[in-house]
Amino acid sequence: MDTASTCATDDTPRTLVSVHDVMPETLPRVERLLALLEAERVYPVTLLVVPGGAWDRTALARLRQWQQRGHELAGHGWHHRVGRYGGWYHRLHARLISRDVAEHLALDAEGIGALISRCHAWFGDQGLDAPELYVPPAWAMGRIARSALAELPFERYEYLSGVLSAESGLFAPVPMLGYEADTVARARAVRLWNRINRRRARARGWLRIGIHPQDLELRLAESLRQDLRGYRHHSRYAALTERRPDHDEGDGAGVTENVR
Repeated sequence: MDTASTCATDDTPRTLVSVHDVMPETLPRVERLLALLEAERVYPVTLLVVPGGAWDRTALARLRQWQQRGHELAGHGWHHRVGRYGGWYHRLHARLISRDVAEHLALDAEGIGALISRCHAWFGDQGLDAPELYVPPAWAMGRIARSALAELPFERYEYLSGVLSAESGLFAPVPMLGYEADTVARARAVRLWNRINRRRARARGWLRIGIHPQDLELRLAESLRQDLRGYRHHSRYAALTERRPDHDEGDGAGVTENVR
């Protein structure tokens, strides 16, 4: 069986739930997802916001409402699409994984730093609380050293393999579940990925569930619903790097490591 048990137990991992690709054009789908998450008593939720779209007053007001309801906003690139490819690796990554969204891979370190800083500043410019977390589109951070992120405004940066605390240099490897599968081949690959990561999460004590706006319309929608029912110990991203494994052997021990 490739879905999580629908009966949560005391040893289920602490779970970080995020909704990706929050843009003006995806807001109706995001609303539907948040309604599902609320019905399943999933809280808190981190919303990954793409600033570079056509945000009008109504759309911005919705972000403020979600923030006021206790959801955390995070930065998620700028346009969430690429205008050009940054070489053979980027083209291969696009073909196999990211399609046309991994905008960091078209940039050098200076360009990535400028994009991240611009993303962070946008939230304050719109009267929103400053976000602590940044997630590059497709989790593709690109050609910027982890140590360089300490000079940028976000406190935490998410990679496909885990979450980095920029100031301390601590990296928390956390398994990830995803559901963005619009073809048979992708569905098979994502099912296998999820099966492996559910096992890894039991060992580590932590899990991430990354949801995209269209996931309820794709091939793994029922798997998503079952995972939401199966993982009930929800946390904020800040909890990952606020706790040291030598202080808490029973809850995520061994999660953090220093990458500097």
